[in-house]
This record gives sequence, C-alpha cells and structure tokens, in this order.
Amino acid sequence: MNYTYLDIAKMIDHSLLNPTLTTDDLEQGIQLALAYDVASVCIMPYYLRRCAELLRGSNVKASTTIGFPHGGQATTVKIFETRQALLDGGQELDMVVNVSKVLSGDWEYVTDDMRAVIATAQDEGAQVKVIFENAYLKDEHKIRLCEIASELNADWVKTSTGYAASGATDEDLILMRKHAAPKVKVKAAGGIRDLDALLRVRALGVTRCGATRTASMLDEGRKRLGLELINFGVAAPVGY
Repeated sequence: MNYTYLDIAKMIDHSLLNPTLTTDDLEQGIQLALAYDVASVCIMPYYLRRCAELLRGSNVKASTTIGFPHGGQATTVKIFETRQALLDGGQELDMVVNVSKVLSGDWEYVTDDMRAVIATAQDEGAQVKVIFENAYLKDEHKIRLCEIASELNADWVKTSTGYAASGATDEDLILMRKHAAPKVKVKAAGGIRDLDALLRVRALGVTRCGATRTASMLDEGRKRLGLELINFGVAAPVGY
C-alpha cells in the first residue's frame, strides 16, 4: 500500500447537501465525519453554525456552499453568503461559478464574481474551492476557468456540484490538473463512490473528493490496511 488511513480519510469532504436530509440525518452525518476523521463536512448553509460547533476542537473542518447549485446569484448575494458562512464558522467554502456567464464568454464578470468570494473568504483565513460544473462546459471553458482561478489564488478547482448530468471524469481531472497552477489543488465531486475510484483520482493529482459513501469507502480502506473497523453504527444518508 502506498497510502495510510489518514492519506485517504483527509481526501474526503463528507457531503451533506441533499435537500431531503433531515436534521437527524445532518446530526448523524456530522458524527460520522468525526468518527472517520475526514477532511471536512460540507453541509447546507443553514446548518453550518451547528456543524462548526460540533466539529470544534477536532481535525475535521466545517464547510458549506456559496452560490449553490447553479451559480446564478448576483455577486452581492454571493458576498453576503460568504460573510454569513464566515460568521457561522465556515473554514472552507465551495463556490459555484456563474455558469450562464461562463457560457456567454463574459470572462470579466466571471473573474469579478470569483474574485469577490475568494477575497472575502481568504481575508478571514478561509479557503475557497471554485466549482466549474463541467457537465455544462466545453474544454476551453474549463481551461479558462483554471487560468482565472490560478490568477486569483483560489485554493481548489472543483469539477462539479454533484447534481448535474455528470460529475467528475478522469479526463476533466487530468485537464484541470494540467491547466491549474501547481499551488491550486483539484477536487473531484460526483461519482466517487468506492475506494478504488478514490485511489484512482488520487493518482491523477486530486487532493479532495466530495463523497456521501464515506463510511463504505473508508471501511474498505481500513480492511486493506489491516486496521480495525470503526464501529459507527448508523448508515450514512446517500446523496450523489
């Protein structure tokens, strides 16, 4: 094995974004993320404050979404969302670009929109993952977004929300790793459902994955590493 348990656990942003998740589901999901010691919990914005409280003192970060799921909110609204997320304890923010403006080729708008969120978050010590929603884009759009995100010092570029027609593909991950600056990390989301998929994208240079099947992936990782299984006892709700 060329990885440790924490190598793979700290790749996972445990996703709690499905709109049908109940309060009990969210509470259980946060506890699952703590039990498995993942990188972060990416949760619906309204529950971020509670999530941050439960994660305080742990090595699991609180994260949420900005402009989710289509990125069409006005920039001023995205700034407000960002500030609220920071007040609520958000440490990592996953923002969606304005897909309409990307497809329209209005790169000045796209840049200003992205800059507003990145600057607001990073000024307060938070990190930003920029979601492209690749299912709707051509390669030239993805490449230009990688260039803009690099110029603006985004922390990650991310394939998708997980709610479009398709999620992360190997081809897109290779393209994004090639065209994003070395300092900008790559996150895969949508379709990473088992340990082998997680290890495959890791080999492509991915450092984070959005996942709902966290327990099954990491249970399999612990088995392969000869580690005792974590007795969490509650099945994680499935999203994408």
